[in-house]
Amino acid sequence: MDQTPSPSTGSQLAWLFLKLDGRISRAAYFLAGLLLAVIQAFILYRYGSLPEESAAVAVWASGFWIVFFISLWCGFVLGVKRVHDLNRHGAFAVFCVLFPFPAFLVLSLWPGDSGPNDYGPRTNAPATG
Repeated sequence: MDQTPSPSTGSQLAWLFLKLDGRISRAAYFLAGLLLAVIQAFILYRYGSLPEESAAVAVWASGFWIVFFISLWCGFVLGVKRVHDLNRHGAFAVFCVLFPFPAFLVLSLWPGDSGPNDYGPRTNAPATG
């Protein structure tokens, strides 16, 4: 029986959204990208539902831009990991930033390597794991 402690959920999420190493599967890429889109949509909805003269409008507008730039980085990180699963260099993930919707569709549908490749032994794990 394997007694290796599993990483905490927080460290797994930090790896998924912030670190550039490793690979992720199509499903993980799709779901993580969908989560980013839902968070952005929620903040945009809250901003749009307020009257223009409300003091909260500036707060939600600032929140949207903060979340937008964080999501831009997270989307790039997810793209890097996804192209790693295709055994390609992470620089290809620039297309995720330049053409987000087409890149999201292609990377969500294109199958990755089923076994180990140059960027890790398996999907949904850091390159060293």
